[in-house]
Amino acid sequence: MLENAHLPDPEDYSPQYSEKKTFFSEKEIIFRSAGRAKVFKISSRLQVVVLALICFIGGWSFYSYHIYHKSGSIISHKNQELTETRDAYIELMSDFVTIHKNIDEVLASLDKKNVKAGKELDEYKRQAMVVEDKIKQITAETDWVDDEVLNKKMSLNEALLQRDIAISERDELRQRLSELEETVKAIKEAEMDVFNRVEEIASKEIDKIKSAFGKINVSLRQKGLYFNPLANSKKKNLGGPYIPASVSKLEDKKMNKKISGIYKKMDDLEYYREVVKGVPLGKPVWSYWVSSKFGWRSDPFNKKTAGHKGIDLASRTGNKIQIQAEGKVTKAVHGNRGYGNYVVVDHGNGFQTKYAHMHKIYVKKGDYLKINDTIGEVGNTGRSTGPHLHYEVLYNNQPVDPLPFIQAKAS
Repeated sequence: MLENAHLPDPEDYSPQYSEKKTFFSEKEIIFRSAGRAKVFKISSRLQVVVLALICFIGGWSFYSYHIYHKSGSIISHKNQELTETRDAYIELMSDFVTIHKNIDEVLASLDKKNVKAGKELDEYKRQAMVVEDKIKQITAETDWVDDEVLNKKMSLNEALLQRDIAISERDELRQRLSELEETVKAIKEAEMDVFNRVEEIASKEIDKIKSAFGKINVSLRQKGLYFNPLANSKKKNLGGPYIPASVSKLEDKKMNKKISGIYKKMDDLEYYREVVKGVPLGKPVWSYWVSSKFGWRSDPFNKKTAGHKGIDLASRTGNKIQIQAEGKVTKAVHGNRGYGNYVVVDHGNGFQTKYAHMHKIYVKKGDYLKINDTIGEVGNTGRSTGPHLHYEVLYNNQPVDPLPFIQAKAS
């Protein structure tokens, strides 16, 4: 059977190829109805236009969705920045109020302790008042961003608008914050200058008192004595219930250190001032000349060598005699053969002073006296050749040279 099968002639075989159509080739849509057929042709150009339109609508929808959610994130971030800026603004104002309160406390302390700092303190007060008025003005004018309003805005346009408002107000607040920072910085510098001035004044006063003590110790060392102003310090005599200190809001360590240093310096000055009240520094009569010094001398009556326990200050009869340290009158004697009318005052700290040959005595035994109180008048009573004040200074019951005490100045 295979042999008898008819095979086609290769020359008669001719394959047919269909033409490959493009993606946007012309399309036909056939609708059949009631035995009839309708053919709609869609051209390649129309297909491209429809596809482009679909892609554009899809891309725009995706972009709008992305921008909407991204705007919410931007608003949240900007709102957080605005909150932080506002908190920094409030914190800076708090710092200024704390600094202002601290300097007021220091100034009040200085007023109580009678320390005069001159024009620097008045200048600071004027600057502080100006800054305080400026802060009140800034606070009154500031309109904070309302968070609830931002959360209620749902549409894209409203969200973008609120974002711009938040950015604008944030920038304005930052500018005000920057101005306030510069102002507070200037106030801190002014305060530091005031503190330095106050510290300098206190140091100078302490140095004057120490210098005066150094001068009188020259005289005391000749007798094998020494006056230590810190011997009676009560700084270690402390006690009382424990009361925790309040935590300072001021984080400026340099300022805190300076304030602490000033308080310590003022405590030292107050202590030295208390000590110097009991040390007879200065001249007991306003007008005088030294007619006889302390130590060995030729006796004015018999011309023999004799000891002189004090110093003779020649002056006019009736000139007032004033004590130069607080104390209690221990003797008020009239008509003594050697000293004539004389007074002895105990100043504490081991110091006593004696005033002799007085014309009149204004005080009596047991009187408590303050610095510059008048105790009598210069005279010529007792063993005397003319009107003068015989002035003695005793330390631990030993007479010492009064001249360094007269020449020493504590203020």
